[in-house]
Amino acid sequence: MEVKESWIKNGFVNEPCDKIENIREEFLKLKKEKNAVLMAHFYQEDDIQDIADFVGDSLALAQYASKTDADIIIVAGVHFMGETAKILSPEKTVLIPDLNAGCSLADSCPPDEFEEFIKNYPEHKVITYVNTSAKIKALSDVVVTSTNAKAIVDSFDKEEKLIFGPDRNLGNYINGITGREMVLWNGACHVHEKFSLEKILDLKKEHPDAKLLAHPECKKPLLMVADHVGSTAALLKYSFTDNANKFIVATESGILHQMRIKSPNKTFIPAPPNDSTCACNDCNFMRLNTMEKLYNALRYSWPSVEVEESIRVKAVKPIERMLDISERLGL
Repeated sequence: MEVKESWIKNGFVNEPCDKIENIREEFLKLKKEKNAVLMAHFYQEDDIQDIADFVGDSLALAQYASKTDADIIIVAGVHFMGETAKILSPEKTVLIPDLNAGCSLADSCPPDEFEEFIKNYPEHKVITYVNTSAKIKALSDVVVTSTNAKAIVDSFDKEEKLIFGPDRNLGNYINGITGREMVLWNGACHVHEKFSLEKILDLKKEHPDAKLLAHPECKKPLLMVADHVGSTAALLKYSFTDNANKFIVATESGILHQMRIKSPNKTFIPAPPNDSTCACNDCNFMRLNTMEKLYNALRYSWPSVEVEESIRVKAVKPIERMLDISERLGL
């Protein structure tokens, strides 16, 4: 079906959906007809998570994308996640509802600058976070997520010289718990950088029985006072396996939906950012996805994610290495 030029606005199909009585049901019907799957990151809106075929963190989404037999993969997340799916499944159509759904962390690592950076360390292996563009992955020896970063760093010989990019907070955290001295690229995630330690400590005073859960992309002072540090998936698991009944959660607030599903009788409090007008910390890129955009993307098979083949063949190797190590270690 043709996409009318008048419907295209800023990287997504903007056809009005007012006449559709139940857009959720129509989307699910269309998904079945087209043999499509919807993958959603934990940071998506609740209604999108609820209709997804699979909900997970970056590692789990990559693992799912590499194994699905669907013809179309719809990625409710951000652009690098769509690229990762396309790199692993080049024969499939990969759709992302809004091309503007980027990533501040990925944007903090321009490929030309990173390439010059690694030239300064010719004897170093290059480890990059999955939150990067396909071009950055193509420059890497192995890709990691926050779930498997420590395990993959530990898989290198202790004497191996390493570069880690782009997240300096995650890199510093991994250096601290492994005793490594990896060279770090100076990048960061705008969501995890914005948490207010002062406000979180005030929350702890209000809720002395609450445990603080923090993502390793947060700044070091916050990680030092956290009761548990881990990837999004690890924080979710801890929230329903730990005996505590109340948690303050320092990561994107979308994960609280899954925490409440898993533990309906527990209390989850989003950690506040520095912005005094906000009680929670959301990723504005993740929240660009809506049910209307999901429906239109699937209906018109646009916007689709494309990765230049010369880049893809280089980028797939470090991703597959990550998946192999993760599978071997049971991650």
